[in-house]
Amino acid sequence: MANDTPAYDFKERDVYILRELAKNSSISSRDLAEILEDEYGIDVSYVTVNESIRNMREAGVFREAIVPNEEYFIFELFEFKFNPEYFADTWRNTMEKIRDDEHTLMYFLSDGEYQWKSIMLFPTREHGERWLHEFYKNHGKTVLNVRTSVMTNVLEFGASPDLFDYLDGEDDYQF
Repeated sequence: MANDTPAYDFKERDVYILRELAKNSSISSRDLAEILEDEYGIDVSYVTVNESIRNMREAGVFREAIVPNEEYFIFELFEFKFNPEYFADTWRNTMEKIRDDEHTLMYFLSDGEYQWKSIMLFPTREHGERWLHEFYKNHGKTVLNVRTSVMTNVLEFGASPDLFDYLDGEDDYQF
């Protein structure tokens, strides 16, 4: 996964397409073409809409992932730092274990204390506790400051369509 910002020249319709996909990710290209014309006054064919979506996907403008409904799994935030004493010899194996683990939904680095974080999915809280126990057995000397937090009462799950308005570079951020 690259950390580079995609080089993509947004057309006005691309921003509207992203907005509509955020509202309904399974909307058809035909329906999107109709919405573009009815709501935004943009007359394009569904083939053009489909091509636009494909080009944005290939350029890395958005990622597609299947994210299960939060009612099926326990979402857990897992945080840690690498232990500098063992970093050179063990960091890659530990990083790849988390990145490639079937329970990992998202894996990222945050600033501040240089904490690595992942959002993990487990079928039960006990399953998550067993996973953490096994992780410690195999990688405990590699990590420091390990924290886990169960994410309860997920109240927002998805990107707001309005967020995509900032991609055209014309709107200033309003609080």
